[in-house]
Amino acid sequence: MPLFWKAYKSEATTFIDELKAKRPTLEQEQLAGRALLWDKAVDRSAQADYRIARVAQQPYVYQTKSK
Repeated sequence: MPLFWKAYKSEATTFIDELKAKRPTLEQEQLAGRALLWDKAVDRSAQADYRIARVAQQPYVYQTKSK
């Protein structure tokens, strides 16, 4: 190891570190945005109904049905 060796830090990591330093509330904002779309309670009975009502897809979608 060289005498003046220092750990490598990529440009992306540097950018993210600077962004977090400028906006300390960034992580809370990200969690709030995620909660809007992804952190939802799942209705298990509705999911079961959707699975039962699903129509099977034919193997080749664009093939017309021959008689």
